Amino acid sequence: MKRAAAMPIGARLTLCAALSGMLAVSAARAGSFEECIAGLRGPALASGVDGATFDKMTRGLTPNPDIFEFAKAQPEFKTPIWDYLAGLVDEERVADGRAMMNRYGQALASAQSRFGVDQATIAAVWGVESDFGRSFGNRPIVQSLATLSCGGSRQAYFRTEFFAALKIIQHGDIDPNQFVGSWAGAFGHTQFMPSTFLRTAVDGDGDGRKDLVNSVPDALASTANYLRKAGWVTGVEWGFEVRLPGNYSGPSGRGRKEPMSAWAARGLTRVDGSPLGGGPNSGLLLPAGPSGPAFLVSRNFDAIYSYNAAESYALAIALLSDRLRGRHGLVGAWPTNDLGLSRAERRELQTLLMRKGYDLDGKADGVIGTKTKQAISDFQARAGLTPNGRASTSVLSALRR
Repeated sequence: MKRAAAMPIGARLTLCAALSGMLAVSAARAGSFEECIAGLRGPALASGVDGATFDKMTRGLTPNPDIFEFAKAQPEFKTPIWDYLAGLVDEERVADGRAMMNRYGQALASAQSRFGVDQATIAAVWGVESDFGRSFGNRPIVQSLATLSCGGSRQAYFRTEFFAALKIIQHGDIDPNQFVGSWAGAFGHTQFMPSTFLRTAVDGDGDGRKDLVNSVPDALASTANYLRKAGWVTGVEWGFEVRLPGNYSGPSGRGRKEPMSAWAARGLTRVDGSPLGGGPNSGLLLPAGPSGPAFLVSRNFDAIYSYNAAESYALAIALLSDRLRGRHGLVGAWPTNDLGLSRAERRELQTLLMRKGYDLDGKADGVIGTKTKQAISDFQARAGLTPNGRASTSVLSALRR
């Protein structure tokens, strides 16, 4: 989870383009991956990792150079926001979230009481990060972080995470055989980075352990603790959707927070046309420019943003939390005539592609990977559409025909 030095918590860290230098370049400088790991033993022990743990976890360890390809395709920064939100805040996730809030109501209520973060926001983080525990990632954390510690452009950052992961194993918090997650080292129900685990993980179920993999109460309480430490203010909303006056050209930006009276003076209203009313100082968020949906966001939105530094990510959690509270979804329209697809629609799209003979390994899982993109692009070309490989309403409509 939360990154150090402007690195996001989850599988979606903002790595520079130099990351594509690949492990081979770094290995050429360091001599080899094995030599690099051997050279990390001293710094690891100095940081508090014991020698036995380091030796056991690195014996026979090999790098995974595929990780550098994953780093170049982070959806928060590559995907149109209407596509990104369509898959994260769909009716399926809302229904699942409400069911999980009912199932884990006691744990959520305890986390809210203890840390002051409302239950819907905690649940929304859980839903976006791991689909309520369905998708942790399956890459060995130690291998991933060791690879990133010896290659790429942020080796110092990832070495800190590598050492933190070894300490987690050393402390007995996570079974090494279950210590898997994202390519970047995030793990568990709410996808903490190892250093964040060491700083903010708490015992939520009273068993004396902090286990974000096997204990939902631990994960929910730890997430609430993280948000509190990130500046969450109890009782303050993340924000709300607003309506801009025609041809609005005034200030905007999450960081430029002003009183509601200042925004009202510029002609902004709530999305239903009613007055803004009172509230905390807020910034005007225009994720698709003034022609798309607009939001006034408080410092609690910033707390969510700190979890993974992308406004689209924070907005997904914020909007999902509203839906989990029983509120309506977006009112404003995105500035496109070709919207993104929900996960159910993506599965339908894949099913229809396979019926046309495209090889997707027999999977209609809603995940738009390389094979699906290639199939979409080929179908688009044959259907007279722009062959961009994007899963959109135009492609689904053409397939249905």
